[in-house]
Amino acid sequence: MGGITKKGSARHLGLASTAGVGVGAIVGGGILALSGAAFSVTGPSAILAFALNGVIAILTALSFAEVASKFPQSGGTYVFAKKVLTIEAAFTVGWIVWFASIVAAVLYAFGFAQFALVGIDQVCQAVGVDAPVWLQTRMASCLLAVGATLFYAVSLMHRASGGGQFANVGKIVVFVVLIFFGALAALAPDARDWQSAFTPFFEQGPAGLFQAMGFTFIALQGFDLIAAVGGEVKDPERTIPRAMLISLAIALLIYLPLLLVLTVVGAPQGETIVSISRQHPETVVALAAGNFLGPAGYWLVMAAAILSMLSALQANLFAASRVAQAMSRDHTLPRRFAYTNPRSQTPTMAIAATALIVCVVVVLVPNVAAAGAASSLIFLVTFALAHWVAILVRQRSGHRPPPFRVPGYPLVPVVGGLCCLGLAIYQGVAVPAAGTIALVWICIGTLMFLGLFAHRARIADASSAGSDPELVKLRGRSPLVLVPIANPDNARGLVAVANALAPTQVGRVLLMSVVVAPRDWKPAEDKQPLEQSQEVLSAAIAASVESQLFPESLISVAPRPWPEIARVAKVHRCESLLLGLSRIDGEVDDTPLNDVISSVDCDIVVLRAPKGWSLSNVRRIIVPTAGRGGHDRLLARLLSSFSRSGDRETKFLRILHPRNTDRDVALAREELTAMAHNLGVVNVSLDISRCESAIDEIVRQSADADLMILGIQRLSRRKKLFGQFAMKIAQRSACPIILIGRAG
Repeated sequence: MGGITKKGSARHLGLASTAGVGVGAIVGGGILALSGAAFSVTGPSAILAFALNGVIAILTALSFAEVASKFPQSGGTYVFAKKVLTIEAAFTVGWIVWFASIVAAVLYAFGFAQFALVGIDQVCQAVGVDAPVWLQTRMASCLLAVGATLFYAVSLMHRASGGGQFANVGKIVVFVVLIFFGALAALAPDARDWQSAFTPFFEQGPAGLFQAMGFTFIALQGFDLIAAVGGEVKDPERTIPRAMLISLAIALLIYLPLLLVLTVVGAPQGETIVSISRQHPETVVALAAGNFLGPAGYWLVMAAAILSMLSALQANLFAASRVAQAMSRDHTLPRRFAYTNPRSQTPTMAIAATALIVCVVVVLVPNVAAAGAASSLIFLVTFALAHWVAILVRQRSGHRPPPFRVPGYPLVPVVGGLCCLGLAIYQGVAVPAAGTIALVWICIGTLMFLGLFAHRARIADASSAGSDPELVKLRGRSPLVLVPIANPDNARGLVAVANALAPTQVGRVLLMSVVVAPRDWKPAEDKQPLEQSQEVLSAAIAASVESQLFPESLISVAPRPWPEIARVAKVHRCESLLLGLSRIDGEVDDTPLNDVISSVDCDIVVLRAPKGWSLSNVRRIIVPTAGRGGHDRLLARLLSSFSRSGDRETKFLRILHPRNTDRDVALAREELTAMAHNLGVVNVSLDISRCESAIDEIVRQSADADLMILGIQRLSRRKKLFGQFAMKIAQRSACPIILIGRAG
């Protein structure tokens, strides 16, 4: 994976910068906001709760690292779902992960504002002046939160790394100072007895411990953001796993010692860390630090809090914008979000859209606590999904396993997935509003997807599957193409097209020969029909093997060939039916063939090509289109599959009447441009012609092409015909033709 991603964005994040994304999101905010709640429900065993969550987080990071090393692209769990599940499932995952990261950014923006306002108030008191009254209003919090969001959005637009390292280093230094002086106080001769500080260890038994784990697991969320920016990481197969584990290690090396010293020396004589946490759950760390460091400890915590909130805000904006960009590239969000600034190599539109939504939520939503719980729930569900995806990737990768592999497979993803799912269920039960918010957001996204993005997204997905056969295998599919053979002269071309529809490493091709049995046929006396069928099939197999293609074969006996072909296609649940015709004339419009085309529930591809035609010799493809797009997914799959075996030029042709205006021509060109973009065609030309006879113009231009692709007329879901328009073109053009009709 060299220095440039598939989409052209430079890989610029080294190990330190990549780990910094995780550290920025994990370290600080969670421990400061949630340690009080943990101490309140479980007592000193909050240390154990964080440690156990650390184990679950490490298991989850290992599964994330394995899948991210296989797919080192920006987008995180959205990309994982797209590769292994479906485009619809991928949209759902990407949509809710984008939302969860946005809400997390809102929480950290508000957290920064609140700590900053408290700090301003304390400074005013220290110098003997009254703080302005408006600083106590919600407007002041919103202004600071919006200001911080816009600052980091602009920073992310101008620098590919987005900065943030200063805040990371600063908060780590502050936490190290707190731990160091806390340890000195805990080890001093007059220090509090450790045994009394840890008694009782479980304040509310095992139930309290599990409750604390549910509250605090989100404090370790952030390593997943590294996968979300994977497309910008240098040497991702090695860097991403290391960065995830390093960021978690740094967090745990800070969290566990800090909780230890807070338990021992964080409370004054006569009190415990539990009693302080119940009285002041949000500021317990600052009060505890003040107990063993005096006012300096309080201000150190304030500094750590502000730096932690800012770095986490930056990390979530950074990762969320990359998720939006990845979705846009797959047409599951507006196309503009995919724009990359050529100078800074940053997705400026995705960053702007993400920051804008964060600012809107900051201003309009009065209480984001329930939304924050929904964010936590979503992350836990997607973590469980990542474990499942890791298992599927390992099973389906075959001879191309992920570069990084989870040790202890499958125990690690199974245990990690169950733990994440259990915590997610607890979160949904403990905060019912979280599940409601997540469900409402999914419903909104589903309506948007079906109404705005589904058509283009499915076409782009079909194009991806055509250009990358492994994608079909990773989704657990093994498409079968049925190829009836009546003339061995067509075998080589038919099998080549069949292999494009179902590549040998992921799909299957079934060659079929039908023995037409007369009513009074006696096989023992008249072997000619059977021998002819065997000869046809043998010649077809030989031609296939010469082309390094290895199909399966089937001989079937029936009184009529067309109904038998339809029966076999249904019984074997074929994904595609590929027919070869030596010529297309008036006879091909007879009822039996059209009945077959309409009765089978699979894609239809009909090849009309001369003897000896080879797909490998095709360099120029012409695609006449009326812009209806009924077969776009099948067309995208074919064109992308053809591109795997060589560089080909594709011309999209639109015929307009001479009465059409220049504006009509411009609109048609825009439509063709969008169509080519949706289909994923790279080497493409567009031709808008005005003439009286569309058929004459198509026939004329096809003379310079090596292959023409036409759509079968679709009257309804169950009624497809060749159509007189395609028939006339086929009869008058000598160009090899593929006619296509999409299933359903």
